[in-house]
This record gives sequence, C-alpha cells and structure tokens, in this order.
Amino acid sequence: MLRDVDLTGVRAIVTGGSSGIGIETARALTAAGAQVTLAVRNTAAGDAVAETIEKSTGGIRPRVVRLDLADRTTVTPFVDAWSGPLHLLINNAGVVTGGLERTREGWELQFATNHLGHFALATGLHDALALGACDRDGARIVSVSSTAHMRSGIDFDDLHFERRSYDPQIAYAQSKTANSLFAVEATRLWASDGIIANTVNPGGVVTGLQRNFTTQQKQSLAAAEAAGVFTYKTVEQGAATSIVAAVAPEFAHSGGHYLDDSQEAYTVPNDADLAQHPHGVKQWALDPATAKHLWAVSTDLIRA
Repeated sequence: MLRDVDLTGVRAIVTGGSSGIGIETARALTAAGAQVTLAVRNTAAGDAVAETIEKSTGGIRPRVVRLDLADRTTVTPFVDAWSGPLHLLINNAGVVTGGLERTREGWELQFATNHLGHFALATGLHDALALGACDRDGARIVSVSSTAHMRSGIDFDDLHFERRSYDPQIAYAQSKTANSLFAVEATRLWASDGIIANTVNPGGVVTGLQRNFTTQQKQSLAAAEAAGVFTYKTVEQGAATSIVAAVAPEFAHSGGHYLDDSQEAYTVPNDADLAQHPHGVKQWALDPATAKHLWAVSTDLIRA
C-alpha cells in the first residue's frame, strides 16, 4: 500500500497505537517517513511499541503521548499541547465492554470512547489540521468503524442506555455507526478548509479489543464467522484499509466514504441482512441529516 509513497514531513497521530492494528498502522506510516505520535492510555506500552517501530523501520522514533478518550481531562491537555500542523489523524482506538460501564459524566463507555472522545479530539485539532492542509495540499482524518455498525443506528432518545435494556453489542454497533457519521459531517463542514474524513472497516482481526467479550459475545462472533459474515485477517491486512484512506490519491480531496477491503463499500438498505452483505454499509451510517444531528448533539455533550 505504501510502496513508492514518501511521507517525509507528514505529521500523523494514531490513537490506540500501542496495540492491534494501531501498531501496524503506525509502523507502516513511520516506515514511509511520517512523524507519528502514538496517542495511548498506557504510555509504557506505547514506549515499547515506539522502540520496536524505530528498530524495525530504521525510521524516526514515534512520539508517545498519553490520551484516554473516555476522560476529557486527558483529551483537552493533548489538544492544547499540540503545536504546528497536523496532516493525518487516524482515529483508530476503540473499546468493547462486556456489560454496562459509564464515564464520570454518566455516558455509556463505548459511545463515549469510540465516538465522543474521538469527536472531541478531532474538533479540538481542527486548526492544526487546517494548517496541515495548507502545508501539504490537504489533511485527512481516518475514522475506524466496523461491520458491527450494521446492527444499530443512533438512538437519539436514549444514547446512553438510561432507559432501554443494555446490550453491549448494540452499544458497540451504535458507536461504530457514529464513527461513520462523523466522517460524513466532518467532510461537509471542513472540506473547504482542506480537511476530509473517510471511514474504514478493518474487518475481523484478533486484537486486545476482544479481551472483555462475554461468552454470549464470543458465541455471536463465532456464529457470524460460521455464517460467512467475515474471515479473520492478519493485523497487516486489517491496517491496509486505514492506510488506503490515509494515502491513496483518490481520497486526497474526497471524503464521507466508507471503505471496506481497501475500496469503497456499496450501500445497502437499513433492513439489509448482515450475513448477506458482509462488505456493505447501511444507509443510516452515511445519512447526511443524521450526521448533522449527531454532530450537534455531540458538540453539546462535550461542551457541557
């Protein structure tokens, strides 16, 4: 994906860069010459990854900065400390819970981490991205979603499961739909600043994301694999679609797309069966009106 691509001078942030496909994404970008910052909760793990990347690529050692997307007291300092242009923001980090967990604000943890934390990070870094866009003819945001988005749209009447029964799979699905809708509205609002955003589905990759799965979640995943909804990929294969969104010329100035297996996915109706359309994207994940509404709601939440 990066053969003959020179990213010298490109400044990139990879959230969740200390595990899973985040490591491979950061490694590949560094090997192509990018100056990568690993935004991670565990800086010790981040330092170990940075050392490994430096040794394996012979490139510049990635910076490691603490960032807990579920904790606004770390997002704000991260944003405030950033200086200069930003050319590439990879919103890669994610969390899966086995049961209902909440942040100090009372937000459901998966939605708070996977969507709201990345939303606060990206909006806080807008000016740096705009500066990066001027510096290199465009800046890009890559929003990592999942096939799971096909299980649920956004329930604006009960975003944080205060009234409905909690289902961790539906909560995760809602957060992954939100990741896609973010890219749609970010592109609409920021394309004039030279900033575009696209969504990627990395596919099924065994990472630390599965460590909190309940027996029911594991059984559901096994059933989906047996039904042919997905086949497991390596971390390199999983990171490939993120790299395409980050560097491919066709996405330099075109955003709001959902990529699967390194190409734009086809759109399916909201009632489409996941097993029949494992490489599709549901309409609710690309709907401009829903994206605009989610942006407004998210803005109100992070400013409260």
